[in-house]
Amino acid sequence: MLSHHQIAAATRIGMLTRERDTAAACAEALHELGRALPLDAATLLGIDPLTGAHVQVAGIGYTAETSQALAAEFVATPWYLNVVRQDVPPSISEDADDTGPRFRNGWFYAERVRPAGFRDGVTGALRHRDRLVGLIHLSTEGADAYDTDARRLLASVMPALAALADPTARTGDLYGLPPEGAASLVAAEGVVDLPGRDRAGVLRDEEFGNLVSAFAATGGDRLRLLWPVDGAWYRVALHRHTAGPGIVGEAVLVHETPTELLPYGLSPRELEVLTRAATGQTNQAIAQALFLSPRTVHSHIEHLLRKTGSASRAEATALAVRDGLLRPAPEHLDRFVERTPSG
Repeated sequence: MLSHHQIAAATRIGMLTRERDTAAACAEALHELGRALPLDAATLLGIDPLTGAHVQVAGIGYTAETSQALAAEFVATPWYLNVVRQDVPPSISEDADDTGPRFRNGWFYAERVRPAGFRDGVTGALRHRDRLVGLIHLSTEGADAYDTDARRLLASVMPALAALADPTARTGDLYGLPPEGAASLVAAEGVVDLPGRDRAGVLRDEEFGNLVSAFAATGGDRLRLLWPVDGAWYRVALHRHTAGPGIVGEAVLVHETPTELLPYGLSPRELEVLTRAATGQTNQAIAQALFLSPRTVHSHIEHLLRKTGSASRAEATALAVRDGLLRPAPEHLDRFVERTPSG
């Protein structure tokens, strides 16, 4: 039977999923486990969605290098499969599946666990939104430490641990994304799909990919813009994203929502002119960049002022920056990215 102390620890672990600082929350979750269950060492591992490798996000008594090396070996063993298919995590001293090979009799225990001084341990597979996202492992120098009640307690907090270990779990919440719209994380190594979201369609455009790289290089926090893909327009927001330690790392969150028409009834050419005007370019400079006559640019300026209800060119460009009425080129991003004030 669970003690009041153990129930309180499990409750606190559940509440940690609300914390914005995921790295600190993961470390605190392991310390709470140490108050509720016997352990001399513990590791919480997430699965890197780009490489499939297990990465330690928090540890007690395990270095990241040791934990990750052991995980890489362990996932290739039959005991890993036993862990994955169990709802209640199996332990060294009390294997949950007696039909398979006994872990204590296997090479991994003999060559990796026992020489480290551990005589019991328990491992659980972490799932979040029907996806395998990581592992939790506790070790103890004492024997027979993880009985059925202990393993059930660990099972009860594994959903919270999975939410903490999943690098994509709270991405939308962190940036206040609306429930609708496609979204993806773009890292140097590739694109990470977010659970419950379609992949952002603008990522099919190579030119937009260059824009994402340029945004990341600015060090800015957010950029809002409009972008066409296959004849359709999208409102797009880019956010600088830093995930938990070692997983995904620096990335750009791309969120898009389709818009049937450009805002204010602007034409694509008027949007281009407005964007360049917002960079401070003169009509002559805009004309040269877009291969238009200055008179044509002047007409576009008059039209977009009327459509946006702006009294002046300065008011129209302020509106463009404020509402993301922009289709910027990479070289212009420093003028448009939003940054968190320092201090």
